[in-house]
Amino acid sequence: MTVRILLCDDHVVVRAGLLALLGSAEDIEVVGEAGTGEEAVALATKLKPDVVLMDLQLGPGIDGVEATRQIAPTGVHVLVLTTYDTDADITRAIEAGATGYLLKAERPEELFAAIQAAAQGRTTLSAPVASRVMARMRSPQPTLTERELEILGELARGLGNREIARALFISEATVKTHLGRIYDKLGVDTRAGAVAVAKEQRLLS
Repeated sequence: MTVRILLCDDHVVVRAGLLALLGSAEDIEVVGEAGTGEEAVALATKLKPDVVLMDLQLGPGIDGVEATRQIAPTGVHVLVLTTYDTDADITRAIEAGATGYLLKAERPEELFAAIQAAAQGRTTLSAPVASRVMARMRSPQPTLTERELEILGELARGLGNREIARALFISEATVKTHLGRIYDKLGVDTRAGAVAVAKEQRLLS
C-alpha cells in the first residue's frame, strides 16, 4: 500500500530533507507541502492524504497542535514529527487528535514504519515519548491548593495575570508566585501547557 503524505514544517531545508528521505521509500508518496498550519489544514482538506507529517512549532499563525485539531476530525491521520518532547507538548498533541508522536532524531526506518502505522490508524510513539507518557500515568496526580485551582481556572478562561489578580482580589506578584508553583507541580513551563495538563488530569471543574 502506497501511503500519500502531506508534509508540514516551516523550515524549507527540513522539508527538502524529508522529501529526499521519503522519496527513497517505495511505498510512500509525498503529495503536498505546507509551511504553515493554515496551509496544512487547507491542503489536507483539498488533497485528502493518508497522513499529515506535522511539526508543532510553525511560526506565525496557528501551531501544529491547532492544525492537528482541525485536521483530525476529517479522517486524515496526523503523525507529529518534532524536536519537542515536553509533557505539555505531548499532551496537547494527543488531545488534539494526533495518531502518533515521533521525534526528528528517529532513524529513517522507524519513521517509515510509523508512517505506515499512522496510515492504518495505529498509534506510534518514539521511545522517549512513550516513556514520558508511562511515567505520567504511573505518577500520582499533583495536589494543588484551593487557591492554585482557582488561578488555574482563571487561566483556562484566558485571563492574564492582572485580570486574575483583580478577579481574586490578590496582587499580581502573588499570582506569579502561585503560577510558578502550579508549573512546578504540573511539570510544565507555559500557561497553555498548564491548562492542557489540568484538563488531561481533570483538575478543572
